[in-house]
Amino acid sequence: MRKIFMGVRLRRLREERKLTQVALARLLGLSSSYLNQLEQNQRPLTMAVLLRLSEVCGVDIQAFSDDAEARMVAALREVITTLPASPVGGREEGRISQAEIREIAASMPAVGRALIQLHRRHREAVERLETMAQMADQHDESRRGDPLEAPTQPYEEARDFFFTHHNHFAELDAHAERCHTSWGLADAAPPGLADRLAQRLSERHKVVVETLPVETSLQRVYDPAHRRLGMSPHLEPGQQAFQMATQLAFLESSAMLDHMADAPRFSSDAVRRLVRIGLANYFAAALILPYKRFLEAAEALHYDVDLLGQRFGVSFETICHRLSTMQRPEAQGVPFFFIRVDRAGNISKRQSAAHFHFSRVGGACPLWNVYEAFSQPGRILRQLARMPDGRVYLWVARTVSHQVGGFGQPGKVFAVALGCDVEHAHRLVYAKGLDLYDPGAPTPIGMGCRVCERPQCPQRAFPYIGRRLDVSEDVSGFAPYPMAG
Repeated sequence: MRKIFMGVRLRRLREERKLTQVALARLLGLSSSYLNQLEQNQRPLTMAVLLRLSEVCGVDIQAFSDDAEARMVAALREVITTLPASPVGGREEGRISQAEIREIAASMPAVGRALIQLHRRHREAVERLETMAQMADQHDESRRGDPLEAPTQPYEEARDFFFTHHNHFAELDAHAERCHTSWGLADAAPPGLADRLAQRLSERHKVVVETLPVETSLQRVYDPAHRRLGMSPHLEPGQQAFQMATQLAFLESSAMLDHMADAPRFSSDAVRRLVRIGLANYFAAALILPYKRFLEAAEALHYDVDLLGQRFGVSFETICHRLSTMQRPEAQGVPFFFIRVDRAGNISKRQSAAHFHFSRVGGACPLWNVYEAFSQPGRILRQLARMPDGRVYLWVARTVSHQVGGFGQPGKVFAVALGCDVEHAHRLVYAKGLDLYDPGAPTPIGMGCRVCERPQCPQRAFPYIGRRLDVSEDVSGFAPYPMAG
């Protein structure tokens, strides 16, 4: 573990708990002078002090980890590249240096989060104005309402909540494991899990599980007045178990969900409702794929997603999603990143248990194998990819589809991808046959054209907004009109 100086964070933690230096030093078993040196960044935090902080103050050690800092550095870099420079005396004095970005992430994470939040709000406002301008061009008629007063997208804010928490909620995971045991699910085979959950709904809550009409596009409908839970006839047994587990989360763990979703930084009740739904879904996955049992199976099968799906009776996407949550400090799985996209490049799901940062400016990288997956439906594709900062990742991508309705009805097709740092790749079956140490093997990719610094990328669609365009650069990829010759 490298030396980490977290004086500002430590001082803020003490102030939040209204403790003096003497009082906190006594709780941690340290001298007041030693604690003062830690807060002044004259001494680095040791693992022993971090463990004691976790034990005494309930602090998540991940908050002081390299991964958390790296994630924030990546996010702040994206923020900074979108800011205009202030030319003074022929030099860009307004550009914030990388050293300053790292200092904010390491010592003042609250300031960093505030900057990222402001940037997100600004970006949303600009996107709303651009959308309204396009509507004005297409429809030459008067419209009511002020575009600046249009509400922000709640799903973006809710998604950020899960991203910030590394998609891991220890309280829910532990609660789901206890329920798995106490509800008698431990000895249930995957096909019988849905029957056990339906039995609990009936006996505990007097809820009757029914099948919805075959033409419905809804997966679950709950009627609280008549205590009826309608389920889509198109669901597989594992999907049925997931939907019933989600409903049980609302019925039996409502207070816990309300407490966890009651974050004062949320901008609206709509965001809280979405977060509450997301937490209920998290509980459902943790109930049918209990942490310890699932992690042991994942390690034994070398994280083979297909084999895990067969063992637990759930889909490829569900296994990928659950793998991205296995970050219990005393029993960590591989820290995965998970993403789901459609053909147009829209990201509908993204989770990161480590430092990988998903861009929100100008789309993702077209060289990423998650997009190639659409050209080879149902096939698992592997890719070693190198980011501009030099980090190398192993990515596994595959399409998943959801067909509902009869002939002529459009279905849902997505590509899902699961990735991890190359240092963990040897634990995966998907690394078999790959030369993880060949510097020429990884494909150079980026977070998106607008924030990617690679000058000679053959798939560049937009110029990098962090610098001025070089007149010698090949700009044919993003020219307003096709170039002749």
